[in-house]
Amino acid sequence: MRSRVLIAGGGTGGHVFPALAVARALDDAGVGVEFVGTAHGAESGLVPEAGWTLHRVEAAPLVRKLSPATLRLPLTLLRATRRVIELIRERGIAAACVFGGYVSVPLALAAGRTRTPLVVHEQNAVPGLANRLAAQWAEAIAVSVPGSGDRFRDPDRVVFTGNPVRPGLDAIDLTGARPAALTSFDLDPGRRTLLVFGGSQGARKLNDAVVGSLGMWAAPRRLQILHVAGRRDHERVREAWDAALAHHVGETPLVRCHAFIAAMETAYAAADVVACRAGASTIAELTVLGLPSVLVPYPHATGDHQTANARALADAGAARLLPDNWLAPRSLVGMSEPWLTDDAARIEAAGAARALGRPDAAERVARLVVRAVHRSRQRPGARP
Repeated sequence: MRSRVLIAGGGTGGHVFPALAVARALDDAGVGVEFVGTAHGAESGLVPEAGWTLHRVEAAPLVRKLSPATLRLPLTLLRATRRVIELIRERGIAAACVFGGYVSVPLALAAGRTRTPLVVHEQNAVPGLANRLAAQWAEAIAVSVPGSGDRFRDPDRVVFTGNPVRPGLDAIDLTGARPAALTSFDLDPGRRTLLVFGGSQGARKLNDAVVGSLGMWAAPRRLQILHVAGRRDHERVREAWDAALAHHVGETPLVRCHAFIAAMETAYAAADVVACRAGASTIAELTVLGLPSVLVPYPHATGDHQTANARALADAGAARLLPDNWLAPRSLVGMSEPWLTDDAARIEAAGAARALGRPDAAERVARLVVRAVHRSRQRPGARP
């Protein structure tokens, strides 16, 4: 019978996609995988769709300000932890792995209570509160950004693994996929492509900056913009592009505006430079694929972790950091056009990005979990 591992990581795709990638790697290694999650987070749809069992538990955000939700948190956490302890015992769980998000806390507490070996994976340069709590019971702490281990109390348990990317993305050959990708978006193979996106819902300020840049490019005939505006903002942005293009006199970049692109690997294959936010999953994808980027960190991210994510790439020469309060059409052009028009500089930045990428990150994290499973087997009486 295969050993079983319980995984938790939810709320957003940034937690769930790395967890799914590690689940696949564990399955390939002969380890059974089950998930703990809520009925409302991103994991509620993504995990079952990927074919994994999801045990739903009640969980609540770890908020610091006093509110009715804060007062209910201890009871909610206690009920969830008890349920996960039952799961560990009923399912014969040999090890646990958490990826952040408040649903990780009940699994971490349950692992500590049952002495189940625990691995923590942190995606961001600045660890979240849930993972900082979970790290108290962890045998190993996997991090995605070099140096971020210093933010944990016991850096001796920290292992740099990188951040697992969504399944399939690590196997993409950008050069080979580029011609078909350009054709699919009706782009010109003779131009350099700036890919702009702000997540599934878009980023209004980034959208406005790229539309406002229309007349500011020094070499518009050599450039094109693939703009993923987000479902929420697409209609407004499309109308803004139509108006800007209709009233502009002179040459302009070729523009293609989409609400959402499900197959982001195709968009990446069409891109030469990317302008986007600096979430952990995006950073991992850019580095695995070796794409230079202009990173505009979301200013309200917890602990300003997106700025720390972006700075790690900028310090390595793989990205340019554009703070949100500096974002404007002219600053966006000034940071992205040199890479679009200078092949040597772009290739150097692409190499720097690729040097930071860890296409085997899922396997690295899975090895830590498998090691924890083996230790669990070798320790008599460790589990109830």
